Amino acid sequence: QSHVQVSFEVPEYTADVDGIGTLRFLDAIKDTGINTKFYQASTSELYGKVQEIPQSETTPFYPRSPYAAAKLYAFWIVKNYREAYNIFACNGILFNHESERRGKTFVTRKITVAVSKIMLGLQDELLLGNLDAKRDWGYAPEYVEGMWRILQANSPDDYVLATNETHTVREFIEESFKYFNEEIVWEGEGVNEIGRLKSSMKKVIGINERYFRPTEVELLIGDYGRAKSVLGWEPQTRFQDLVKLMIKSDYGKIKNRRA
Repeated sequence: QSHVQVSFEVPEYTADVDGIGTLRFLDAIKDTGINTKFYQASTSELYGKVQEIPQSETTPFYPRSPYAAAKLYAFWIVKNYREAYNIFACNGILFNHESERRGKTFVTRKITVAVSKIMLGLQDELLLGNLDAKRDWGYAPEYVEGMWRILQANSPDDYVLATNETHTVREFIEESFKYFNEEIVWEGEGVNEIGRLKSSMKKVIGINERYFRPTEVELLIGDYGRAKSVLGWEPQTRFQDLVKLMIKSDYGKIKNRRA
């Protein structure tokens, strides 16, 4: 269960899958004595109400959702079993990593699909929540390589994978429309804010309060310095290029289905 918003609706299920599910894997490794390596998909959501900027492996955690709380248990049970039973178990604290295959319920893909449909005349507007939430967005294939590198290290440990850049949801929207040489003009404030196409002044972005989280994570930006120095890993795809990859893919798919 990897959706933060959904975790508020199904907190017990989220805890069972993301928290206790990790324990079940580790217990199986311990009980069978199998010689294997274990990678736990940890998350930047652990930092929640951030205690320092940027966030690294030593930054204190402050989870702000049932999802993040479950992942916090998973993080610590991995460290516990690693130290108690000498299991090669690692936590990869990955900041937001996106691609053309991102689920359509996640904000980045929701944006690229909707913008593509708007530009094709198939949708009127896109409704979102907090436009000013800041995230550290990277390209998923590069992060998968990072996961692999974590497991190739001589000894098990925990690493942050990130880009050391942060961008708002608003910027993601603007970059998506920029692919079509369109500029967004913002009007209003708070839940009354809207975005219009500068070329036609058509309203294309609106706010819906149902998309706000009960407790918001305002800012995430990761320090991947240790992954670079120990694993030789660093991100290659910049934010603007990531948005282009995603919007180009969705626009092409939707246009071809329409033809």
